[in-house]
Amino acid sequence: MSDTTQATAPGTPKSKTNESSDGSQELGQQIEAALLTTDRPLPASKLSELLGKTGNKAVKSAIDELNKIYEQTGRSFRIEEVAGGFQILTLAQYSDVLAAMHKTRGQTKLSPAAMETLAIVAYRQPVLRADIEAIRGVACGEVLRSLMERHMVKIVGRAEELGRPMLYGTTKSFLEVFGLSDLKDLPKVEELKLQQPPEATPPTDAPETTETETPVEANTESQSNEQEEANEESES
Repeated sequence: MSDTTQATAPGTPKSKTNESSDGSQELGQQIEAALLTTDRPLPASKLSELLGKTGNKAVKSAIDELNKIYEQTGRSFRIEEVAGGFQILTLAQYSDVLAAMHKTRGQTKLSPAAMETLAIVAYRQPVLRADIEAIRGVACGEVLRSLMERHMVKIVGRAEELGRPMLYGTTKSFLEVFGLSDLKDLPKVEELKLQQPPEATPPTDAPETTETETPVEANTESQSNEQEEANEESES
C-alpha cells in the first residue's frame, strides 16, 4: 500500500487563520514604524486613521502583542500609554545610562519652588494664583510664568468672581514629562504623606541625672556668719 500525499493546487487560498496572523503582524510592524518616527505620543484613533481605519481595538491589541515580543526578546524599551497616546519609551532601569549620555544637553531641572507650585496646580486645578500663594505662603508670579514658558502650566479659564482672576492647570507636556496617561494616574495624596519619625528615646546606658536641691537655709546661715565676722573686724 503506497503512501499518498495531498498536493496543494496552485492558487489555493490561504486559511483564514494564517491570513489573520499575517494581518496582525503587519499591523504591529506598521504601528512600530509610526511610533519610531515621532517624538510625541500618538492616540489610538490617530494610529487607526493613519493605518487605514483599522479601529482602536485592533491597534491596542497589536500594541499588546508588540510589548509581549519586546519582553520575550529582552528589549530595552516598550510601548507605553502617555498623555492620551502611545509612545515607545526605554525601561526605567536604563535611566542612569541615558542621563549620563544626555548630560551634555545641560537641561535645567525644576527648582524646589517650581516643583511645589507645579504640584499644587496638578492636584488643585483649576486653581487661582491667590490660592497657590496662600498654600505656599509666598508670591508665585515669577514661578508660574516660568512654568508656563516651559509649557508645563497654562491658563484654563477665569473664575466667576470679582475681577475674573485667571485659573491655572497643567498641560499635555506635563503628562509627557512625568510619564502619565491621565491626571487620574497622579499618586494619591495618602501615598505622598511622609511617615512621622519615631520619637527619640534616651539610651539605656546613660547615667540618670537627678536634680540636687540647693541648701537655701545653709547658705543663709553662712552668709549671716560672714556678715557678723565682718562687723566684728570693723569694730575692732
